[in-house]
Amino acid sequence: MDVRAISPELLVEQLADRIAAYPRESWVRVALDGAPAAEPSHLAQALIDPLRLRGRAALHVSARDYLRPASLRLEFGRTDPDVYYDEWLDTKGLVREVLGQLEPGGSGKVLPALWDAERDRASRSEYTTLAPGGVLLLDGALLLGRGLPFEFAVHLWLSPAALARRTEPDAAWTLPAFERYESEADPLNTADVVVRMDDPKHPALVNRL
Repeated sequence: MDVRAISPELLVEQLADRIAAYPRESWVRVALDGAPAAEPSHLAQALIDPLRLRGRAALHVSARDYLRPASLRLEFGRTDPDVYYDEWLDTKGLVREVLGQLEPGGSGKVLPALWDAERDRASRSEYTTLAPGGVLLLDGALLLGRGLPFEFAVHLWLSPAALARRTEPDAAWTLPAFERYESEADPLNTADVVVRMDDPKHPALVNRL
């Protein structure tokens, strides 16, 4: 594995260039995949203005707003890493309300949030229309290897030591899920771009040899 340091600002500019290079008549669905400790939502937010400067409208959606109801997520307890991996994300809802609407010939009508996990009730979010050529920025954890349709995927990778160090103590029970993810989904080889985020102020591009 070859790792090359890059500034956060240059990383955003390079990613925006690659995303903006996709055909302008089609939507671009971008996965910003990473554990919460990698802060994928921050990268999603940072990309919005650079994409607009390149003539591409951008919509940020977080997978945390597409979690399943607590009665389903927590059916087998609150700290089961396999259930966290397999059952927490409402993949059908994401496809129905977001990703599927941006298929060729789709409506472009997207629901930015489906479920308010904190209040455990349906979100009051309203539909928004993303014009053809717009970019969807979906941030979240464990997004790859699920058959979700993306044109471009960025994986924010942390070494096991950094992931353990930067994960909140009350979320340490999720660490086995990310170990399983590395093995089963193989995001280091399936993502279009891999960024090492052991220190978010000093990211590094990972070049697969």
